Amino acid sequence: MSWVMSTFLAIKLQFYFEQRFSSGSIRSRMHPLALLTIGFQALNVVAFNNSRRDNLVVYWGQSSNTTHPQHRLAFYCADNVIDVFPIAFLHKFLGTGGAPEINLANTCNPGENGTFPGTSLINCASLAPDITSCQAKGKIITLSLGGAEGSFGFQSSSQATAFAHTIWNMFLGGSSATRPFGHAVLDGIDLDFENGTSDYFATFVNTIRSLEKGTDKRYYITAAPQCTSLDSAWSGLLNSTSFDAIYVQFYNNPCGLQNFGSASYWNFGLWDHWARKTSLNKNVRVLIGAPASSGAAQGGYVSVNTLRNITVQMRKSFPSFGGVMLWDASQAYANNRYDKAIKSALSAAEGASYKLPICFAPAYAIGIEYPASSEVSFEGYIWQAKWSSSSKPTSDPNGDWSPISACRGTAASSHSLNSTSVCDGIAAWSSSVAYLGGIHHLWTAKWGTRANVPGGAAHVWTNNEACTSSALHHVSTTSSFPATSTSSLPAPDY
Repeated sequence: MSWVMSTFLAIKLQFYFEQRFSSGSIRSRMHPLALLTIGFQALNVVAFNNSRRDNLVVYWGQSSNTTHPQHRLAFYCADNVIDVFPIAFLHKFLGTGGAPEINLANTCNPGENGTFPGTSLINCASLAPDITSCQAKGKIITLSLGGAEGSFGFQSSSQATAFAHTIWNMFLGGSSATRPFGHAVLDGIDLDFENGTSDYFATFVNTIRSLEKGTDKRYYITAAPQCTSLDSAWSGLLNSTSFDAIYVQFYNNPCGLQNFGSASYWNFGLWDHWARKTSLNKNVRVLIGAPASSGAAQGGYVSVNTLRNITVQMRKSFPSFGGVMLWDASQAYANNRYDKAIKSALSAAEGASYKLPICFAPAYAIGIEYPASSEVSFEGYIWQAKWSSSSKPTSDPNGDWSPISACRGTAASSHSLNSTSVCDGIAAWSSSVAYLGGIHHLWTAKWGTRANVPGGAAHVWTNNEACTSSALHHVSTTSSFPATSTSSLPAPDY
């Protein structure tokens, strides 16, 4: 963004807030020097960009580290490390007087801040300066709905629609006498639902989207599903509405960071497949959600170096990768600025150009019994077998395969055969396959073998007959084939 545009936007934003929300009488203009000061302060501000792949999201509000309680929100906006702060949580949809309720732990509470008349909704207008100052630094502040102990859900479409209007008027671009964060206008909503059902939530989200139309402000809608959610009731919501980003919780679950590298558990690839193939928004970003310290979750915490390596690998492997989400700010700061270390790794990787990996694994072939850990290329992904399988790779979370990388290009065929050749139906030899004897055609394994070249010094293959197919000139080094397999390969020159 040019300095002229930065200055103009900063002046316009501040002038808008001063005109609409200043206390007492509405001021019609600002002092010119104040305008210039604000404008030049904005010169070094980088606006939030959801399409980047190094965004860092850190939840704030719950002060989950009891030894080191959280600071005010503005404290965490002092540097350029964190890009997004979801305020956690609006934990009750319909509380006293029909109003929602929020819980911000030690920062804002009924005793010190009071509630709106006839409700249990805390008046946290004192946080408005924190929110607007963070936004002025190019960060976005959203409201997270739900939480592990939240009370939420809808009984009807009309109830979901009405609640969307409530959230819009109280926290976003609408207007209401009841605005918990005063004049501050949040940048969107985040859905963190860890129980209940997803009934009518699509109606709620879609209503927020419709209210956004006609405004000149961008509002973001995100969700923080469990990594198991592709196989849960919440998958319906994910598939039926448009999200800007998904903060997948890779903790407190078998598919967590502690099992990274295991195709049977780690499933970031399935989330990328969902983002690119199923999601209504094909540009949705998928972020790795992680605990910011060992005390932040019951399982899934990994060291900074481990998470750094995971994020770099996932960034290289999947186009939808958008960065990292951490729970939460108090934990990250108490853990030697865990957030800063992760942001550094993300930013370093962002500087490198990105290209999809080549589909290096051989193409999936029908009729082959692939051993566990076999790798094949299929429909733009490299898949790894969780266990022995002859089925086609699919995005079924309970299926036999897991995508370990997106890829480009045409994969080498595991049996590139001429229709008139006697090699038809016989796969090319692979160094990664355990072959067993039993079929006497072309090269036949005498006994169980892996990585021994037909015709090689081990003498574990029998050369049955000559073959003129193009498959004779192709040897795959990564494909996997079943027991009692045969393979085509040129006869050695003895």
